[in-house]
This record gives sequence, C-alpha cells and structure tokens, in this order.
Amino acid sequence: MDMTTCLKSLLLAIQQYRDGRTAQNAAQLQKQVEEVSGLKCDQLLSSGQVLPSECVSGLVELVGNPNTSLTLTSSIISLLAQLACDDDSRETLHSSYNLTSTLASVIHCHRATPREPLVLQCLQVLQKLTYNTRIFQSTNYIHELITFLVTNIQSHNDDIIMPCLGLMANLCRDNHSVQSHIKSLENVKPFYRTLINFLAHNSLTVVVFTLSILASLTLNEKVGEKLFDAKNIHQTFQLVFNIIVNGDGTLTRKYSVDLLVDLLKNPKIADYLTRYQHFSACVSQVLGLLQSKDPDSASKVLELLLAMCSVSGLRSLLCEVVFKPAAPKLRAAGRRQAAGLDGGRKTEPGLALVQWLSSPVEGAESCSLKALQLLNELLEEALGGDSVSDGVLSFVEMLLPVLLGLLKSLDPAQGDAHLRKHCHRITHVTGLLLVLCAEDSTRSVVSRQVSAQLCLSQVQSLLSCCHSNSPLTCLPAGSENDLSQVFAEALLKTLELMSKLRQQVKDMETSFYRMLQDQRIVTPLSLALTSHHRERVQTGLALLFEATPLPDFPSLILGESIAANNAYRQRESELSVKRVAVQEVPPSSVLDSSSSSSRSIHSLVEKIQNGLELQEHVKDSHVSDIINVYEHKLSAFASKENRLQDLLEAKALALSQADRLIAQYRFQRAQAEAEACQLGSLLKEAERRREDLQGELSTQVLEVERSKADMEELLQHNARLQKDSEEHQALKGAYNALLNRFNESERLLKELQAAHISLTKQNESLRKNHEALQLQHEKLASVLEEREDDIRSLQSDLQKKNRDIAGLQGELRAEEEKVKEKDQEKRELEETVDVLRKELNKTEQARKDASIKASSLELQKSQLEVKLKQKEDELNKHSAMISMIHSLSSGKMKSDVNLSL
Repeated sequence: MDMTTCLKSLLLAIQQYRDGRTAQNAAQLQKQVEEVSGLKCDQLLSSGQVLPSECVSGLVELVGNPNTSLTLTSSIISLLAQLACDDDSRETLHSSYNLTSTLASVIHCHRATPREPLVLQCLQVLQKLTYNTRIFQSTNYIHELITFLVTNIQSHNDDIIMPCLGLMANLCRDNHSVQSHIKSLENVKPFYRTLINFLAHNSLTVVVFTLSILASLTLNEKVGEKLFDAKNIHQTFQLVFNIIVNGDGTLTRKYSVDLLVDLLKNPKIADYLTRYQHFSACVSQVLGLLQSKDPDSASKVLELLLAMCSVSGLRSLLCEVVFKPAAPKLRAAGRRQAAGLDGGRKTEPGLALVQWLSSPVEGAESCSLKALQLLNELLEEALGGDSVSDGVLSFVEMLLPVLLGLLKSLDPAQGDAHLRKHCHRITHVTGLLLVLCAEDSTRSVVSRQVSAQLCLSQVQSLLSCCHSNSPLTCLPAGSENDLSQVFAEALLKTLELMSKLRQQVKDMETSFYRMLQDQRIVTPLSLALTSHHRERVQTGLALLFEATPLPDFPSLILGESIAANNAYRQRESELSVKRVAVQEVPPSSVLDSSSSSSRSIHSLVEKIQNGLELQEHVKDSHVSDIINVYEHKLSAFASKENRLQDLLEAKALALSQADRLIAQYRFQRAQAEAEACQLGSLLKEAERRREDLQGELSTQVLEVERSKADMEELLQHNARLQKDSEEHQALKGAYNALLNRFNESERLLKELQAAHISLTKQNESLRKNHEALQLQHEKLASVLEEREDDIRSLQSDLQKKNRDIAGLQGELRAEEEKVKEKDQEKRELEETVDVLRKELNKTEQARKDASIKASSLELQKSQLEVKLKQKEDELNKHSAMISMIHSLSSGKMKSDVNLSL
C-alpha cells in the first residue's frame, strides 16, 4: 500500500474516532497508525502537501486530548517521533503543530505517576524535539514541565533521571528566560546540590547532562566560578575530551561537544584551554573520530573544531595538529587520489577532512560544508604568517584536485533542493580557493591546476540554471535562502576567482571580460548590489568597477534591475506593515458588530427615557419632534439589524456550502494524487531498478579495485611486521643488558650505603673540630679589632702629613718668587724640597700599604665567617688562612715600627 492511500485511511480513521470514541474506532485508528509507522516517512512533513498536514494536526490533537486511551496515545507519539527525523521536521512539529506544548500537557496530566511508560516516552520525544531549539517561557505548560523536571531530577528513580536531565539541558541552553525562571524557584539550592552530586555518577551521559545544566545556570555566578575555576577546569577539559572520544554513543558525544562549545564562549575558559598542556593530543584523538562513517559524529566534531577556530589562541594549535602530521605522505596520497582516500592512512587528520569534502550532497551535506568552513579557517591562519611551510604547500597540492572535482556542472532536472545544496557547496569551495589565492606561493599552485575552461563552464552553468528555472526564480529575493540569492552568491564567487587568476591562467582574462558583458549577469549583480550583506555588496562593487569600462556591459539594464529590486523591497515592507495592522484587529469584532449595535440602541433608548422622565415638569414644544427623529433612527437601526442577521445567515450557509465543496475538492484531488502517485511509483520503480543494477555493477568494479589495493597493503603490512619482529629481538637483547646493569647498580648502591655510614662518623668528628675553630675565630676577631684601631691612628698621622705637605708647597711657591734674588738659597731649598718629596713618597707609600693590608684583613674576615661552615676540605683552607693572618699581622707590626721610626 502506498503512502497516499495510507494517509487517506488514517485521516478517515481520525475523523471516525473524533465522531465516536468507540473501541472499534480506536482499534481501527491504532491499526492505521501502525501501518503508517511501518512505511518510510522521513520527508513527509517537508513535502508541503495538505494531506500529511491534516493527518499530523489530527494526531497532535488526539495526543493532547486526555480522553484518548494510553495505548493509542503511545502509538501516535511513536509515529510523531519517527516523523521528527531531521532539523526541519522537528522545527515544523514544534512551531507549526505545537507538539512541545502538547507533550508537556500529557506529562502534566500524568505527573503523579512519573514511572509510567507514557511519561518516559514523552520525555524522550521532548528531548529529541527541543535539541537546539529555543523554547519560550510563555509556551503552554513550560513552567509545569520545569517543575516536574526539577522534582524528578532530585528523586531516586534512575530510569527517569537521565531523560529529565537531557530535557533540562536542552531547555536551559542559550535560554535566559528559562534560566532565570529556574533560578527564581524556591528549591534551587537543593537542586544545585543534587546536580553537583551527579558529577560522580557512573554514567558518562548523566555527567555530561549535569555539566551542561550547571554551565548554563551557574557559569557567571559564584557556584560556576568554583566549579570551573583554574584548579578544576583542566580536569573538566580532560573529562569532556575523554567522553567525546570514548563516549557511550552519538547522543553523549553531541552533548559533550555542545558543552565544550558553550564553555568556549566564556573568554576566561577559552584562555584556560589555550594553556591546556594536553590540548594537541586531545585534538588529535578528536580528529580520529572523522575516520568513522557516521555523519552525525563527524558533524559534531567539525562543529567543535569550528568553535575552536573562533578562539585566536587555538587556531595556530589546530593548524599544527592538522597540517604537520599529514605533510610527509600527502604527495603520495594526492597521486593515489583516484584509488580512494581512506585506505591505510587512518592517522592523518588532514586526509580525513578531505574525505568528508567529497561526501554526497544528499544526506551528509552538513559535514561537507563544515569541513570546507574548517579548512577555510585553518588555511587562512596558516597562510597569514610570514612564510608558508612545506607541509601546508603539500596539503594544498593534495587538496586542489578534490576541490576542483566538486565544481561540477548543475542539472536543473534534479530539483530546487538539490540545486540549492550544490550551489552552497560551490560557494564554499570557491571561497576556499579565494583564500588560497591570497598568498603568492599557493596562488601559483592554484593557477597551475585551475583552467579558464573550468571557470567558464561553471559560470555558464550557473547562468543557464538561473534563467532556465521558473520565472519566479529571477525575481528579487524574498528570503535569504531564495534560489536566486544562492545562484547569485555562487556566481559572484566564481567571477571573483576568475578576477584573481586572470593574470596567471591562460585565457582567463578573456573569459572573465566576456562573462562580464553577458546580459544574464545583470540579475545576480543587481541582487548583490542591493543585498544587506557587506561582503556581497563589496564583491558586486568590485566586479562593477571591472565591468563598467567594457563596451558591451549592459549598464542600463543593470540600473533598471536595481530599481526594480528596490521597488520590490519597498512594496514588501508596505505589505508587511499592512499585514501586521490587519493581524492586530481581533476577529471577534466583525462577528460582534450586530450585538454591539443593538446594545448601543438599547442604551440610547434608556437615556432618552431617563431624559424625558427628568423633564416631565418642563413643557417643551420641540420634544415631540425630537421623539419623531429618534423613532425614525431607531426604525432604521432595526432594519439594519435585520439585514445584518440575514447577511450572517447567508454567510453561514455559504460557509457550509464552501466546506462541502472543499471536502469534495480534496476527495477528487486525493484521487488524482493517488493515480499520479501510482504512475510515478511505477516509473520510479523502473528507474530505481535500473539505478540499482548500474550501482551494483559500479560497486563490483570498485570492489575489484579495492581488493587489489588491499592485497598490496597486506603485503606492505607483512613487511612491516617482519621489521617489527627484528626490532623486538633487538629490544629483548637490550632489555637483558639493562637488567645486568641494574643488578650491578644495586650492588654498588649497597657499597655506597656503607661508605655513607663511615662518612657520617667522620662528619661528627669534623663538627667537633669546627667548634674548636670557632673559638679560635673569636680570638682572631678581637685581634682584628685591635688592628683596626691601629689603622685609624695611621690614618690620622697621614692626614697630619698631608697638611704638612700643603704648607711646604705654599712655602715652595713663595721661594720660587725669590729665585732671581737668592740663587744660593734656591739650590738649598731645592735640595730641601727633594728631601721632603722623598719623605712624602715614603709616607704615601706607607699609607697605601696600610690601607691595602686593612682591606685584605676585612676580606679574610668575611671569608673566614663563610668557610667555617663548610666540610673538611674547607677546614684545611681555614687553617691556611689563619696562618696567613698570623704572618700578615707580624708583617703589619714591622711596618708600623718602620713608620714610627
């Protein structure tokens, strides 16, 4: 049975169960739900058809109804969980069908029995729905759900604690309103204590959920500062990295990566991670996860690496880990690119990134785009330095053939969704090539492998797809993901690449200027110039400056297109304002117009009657005229009210007829869709069989080639094992030699211990000798003080001699003036001066000798004080110094006697 027939039967069963909640109708609905669950319904919500939407709306309504049986509710929730297979489906179920509030209401209804399987099922589906989804605090039953989670997390029921922790982690992440509500609860402190106790839990999943909740609630508070301070943060890093690498599954790895990404948003913790000593080893292990074939794990790993690239201190470390190990083998890997990238090189993270680049567009497109973004960040960092390493150049040479292989021509027959994904990939690939063109050495490598024909065919393919689609495609973009915007961005990136390489690649400049003069370039160029993205506007302006001097550039058409885009944007803004104004008018005002008018008439009659009663004593001639006027108005209002009643009845009849016509139309349309689906299924089945046969043939050819490559690798592995065996024998001999050396060292250690005991005894005797020498040192100190007194007296004598010398020099100058008169006295005085000079020199020399001896005595004193505390060899030096001091003191006394003489 095909999907359309099952959905029609399901919708009929839902309507029958609504009309009568009998056991037979419930069993029929249960059967239809199980049949739909058995079919492949991954893309059911994204199809945009009316029939699936009506079925899902009816199922959600039945889940929210407390009168629905528990078995039927559980089956419906299982089907809805099966529909929530991707991010778009989960967002649709949350926003369009309000499934989150419905499941929260179910949990609230059964809050007294939390161990019931239905409650656990609702918690698991809610955890799946709320992952990476912002939940507003004003959503129905959110406060009750938070209270339920806080209460049951503090319970001792292990079965419900884990889903409650996972759901609480989803609600708290990046949601300040929910965080403030939890912090305002009365029992928040016991809740914090319970979470801190969970950090020692046996399950890694529970630990990750707990850390995520604590990071969301307490990261910027005192509790968070204690939990994530400099003493504990390195242990937290090690724990998170271990969970990412050796986690319990994909779910635990997802939450571990999210936790580390949230922690990196804190500048202090990001700085701690830059100084984490095991960062390179941990990142190498995380990169090893890219070798797996699981797109979900690879996507989360790439998301973590991209978050690390946002921290400036980690980008250079990531470059070292990614590029440096892969450098020696990259050239050989590039030559074996046709044979596959995953054979025998599972330790090279750069090759793993390249492997995810060439993943298919359908299914793993997020991994491919994230790998391109990561390589963009890392190569931008690696090429931003003063010089480019050989490892990076080798990696670029290996990477370029893979990137150029991704630049395939577009096929409009594959549908808009495939074209959008393929254009996104082209944009990222071209952006990465532009990064490589920013540096001279890598630009030369790119220019050798990129041809003008490749860029030209890419631009022509984008232009033909842009103009061969529906006319709405070429209209101004109404949203960011509009196909025209996607085509325009990919096209402009390709033209920018041609502009960068036009001087290095043959015929590139001619092709570039020829495409700028194509009239089809007007639409993407006008979209770029009127965009609100700064980078697109700058790219459009750069291309416009290049194209304006060209003779055949359609500048007038470009101006008209820009004006049309601006007019379209203005009209859209005016219509949005009008739509908002219409939405602000309550719909009940139109339906209540007749009742409000009747109420106003009755109030007017009461006022007139009250006025007439107050004026009964006043005889006014105009009262009858006034009454006549109001009676005429009252009759007019009454007739209007009758007409409005008739109109309302006519509208109700028309609505009932319209409902019947809509039901008939839907039935006819469902029949037509069923027939079309049958024909389409037959065609698809034939096409699928042909593709399966072709795929089997290609897989068999690939298996033959892979078997040959595996044989070669096994032979190489056998040779490596033989080398390892020889190395093992050599290491065994070295181990025996080391064991003999160890035994010899142990024997020497025992001998040295005996020598140590004897030296200890000698040290005791030396200590006694040291005490005796200390007494001698004190005596010498007293002698030194006496010598210092003698030195002071000698210094006073020297000062007197200096004064005598100054007087003699004055007399000498006086005698020189009388040279002409007394020659004889001059000769005598000169002899006297010579004698005095000799005596002065002797006195000066004696003063210098005394000062030198005093300084030597002071130096010897300091040396004695230091060297008295050393071992036996220093005691010998002290004895020599004492004898030297004795000899110097005896010489000093002799010199003193000479000076006195």
